[in-house]
Amino acid sequence: VLQSSSSLKAPYEDWLLTYGLSVSPFHMRWQTSLFNRQFYNWGRWKPRFLYLWFSMGMVFGIVAMFGSVILLGKTLMQTLTQMLTEAPRAQNDRMLQVVVSVLSSVGKSYKLVVLHENSPCLVVPGVNLPVSQLTYFFSAILISGVIHEVGHGVAAIREQVRFNGFGIFIFIVYPGAFVDLFTTHLQLISPVQQLRIFCAGVWHNFVLGVASFMVLFLLPAILFPFYYTGVGALVTEVAEDSPASGPRGLFVGDLVTNLQDCPVYNVEDWNSCLGDISEKSQIGYCVSVATLQQLSFPARVYRRLDGTVECCSNSSLTDICFSYSNKLDSHLYACLPARKVIEASKVCRTNMDCQKDFVPGFCVTPSLENQTRLIRVKHPPHIDMLYVGHPMHLQYTVSLSSFVPRQNFLSIDLPVVIETFCKYLISLSGALAVINAVPCFALDGQWILNSFLEATLSSLILEKQNRELIGFLILLAGSALLAANVALGLWMVTAR
Repeated sequence: VLQSSSSLKAPYEDWLLTYGLSVSPFHMRWQTSLFNRQFYNWGRWKPRFLYLWFSMGMVFGIVAMFGSVILLGKTLMQTLTQMLTEAPRAQNDRMLQVVVSVLSSVGKSYKLVVLHENSPCLVVPGVNLPVSQLTYFFSAILISGVIHEVGHGVAAIREQVRFNGFGIFIFIVYPGAFVDLFTTHLQLISPVQQLRIFCAGVWHNFVLGVASFMVLFLLPAILFPFYYTGVGALVTEVAEDSPASGPRGLFVGDLVTNLQDCPVYNVEDWNSCLGDISEKSQIGYCVSVATLQQLSFPARVYRRLDGTVECCSNSSLTDICFSYSNKLDSHLYACLPARKVIEASKVCRTNMDCQKDFVPGFCVTPSLENQTRLIRVKHPPHIDMLYVGHPMHLQYTVSLSSFVPRQNFLSIDLPVVIETFCKYLISLSGALAVINAVPCFALDGQWILNSFLEATLSSLILEKQNRELIGFLILLAGSALLAANVALGLWMVTAR
């Protein structure tokens, strides 16, 4: 058996070598020289322009190196403060916590040839990334990695460094890319030339993020011949367990135009209106005295566990308990059919809002559990949907788009796909730029820092060993800073 295994091992390794494949536990890599000619064409295209382009990238890379340290330091302090106070903060205040916990380049190594690979270290589907978004994530990671490495490769050819090949890899399940450069040539060029090469990756990631942002910003104009905007929020998906599903609920293709008295012209308005509804107290509806007497019927009043009042039967699917006040009593309750009360009424906050044409009336407000709201959703030409529940449940279980197709054969999902993919490119390409710029072992920041110190301190600190010691200490501190952010970021994602 051992002899048979040995006889098969050699042909298998030869086959892998022939096709440029390398397989090891949790890691598979493919390298090829098929694209070398294309890389050389790019590297020799308009030399003056490329010189200015990568010089701008060098400046950006140096600034990003210092900026990433400040950003990671601020993020670490905010995370520690949050851990000590145990006070949850808004998602936006976490800055790079999720970015750092999801993205970390772990495969950069410079050996006889320069091989450096980008790969994220952790994604937790269903925790910090929905399973339905995995395709966007992996595609954006691969494209960001390819653009990153194209920057290194073209810059290296521009600086007369031999280009050996380009490849892609899969680390566990995460895709990435790498380039193979000849180390001896890198060591022979000046530190400034090295900086142009080492900074090219983060520079291209930054440019990719800006380009994606521009596409996202100009998307209404780009899709204008096929889709129009500003008329409402188009329903693209309703989850099966959504409280908005059902015969009187929302359906794919419905156009939402109002939430209560809040107009909805796009998805941003939908989210903003739901946020306002959840933060403010429940709005009321004007009902005349005659209508109130006609619709209400005797019911037992009792208090719920949270202190709110219920006056309708628990089995009723059409009636809701409303509270109102008159001159004598400020705590009156009536069980009323919700749709009849709301459809022919205007919204109000106090009884004064209902005094019109000398017709006596009351402002009746749904008496619901804390954080629960009665929301009137208009989606003409269909009958209004009356939703009772937490506003955020409606937000999380209904997917919408701001783009309405001009023709029936056009997909309602295409603009959403483009929007989502652009957002992933912006966040992940930007994150790769920030993380790779950190002065940390095995990242671009290590080589950027070393070249920067050689370019700036060689005349001040003559001994190279002393310059290397300074660089080592900075790298040690940067590595510790990044490791602390990763550890605390993982804690924020999993423990909370």
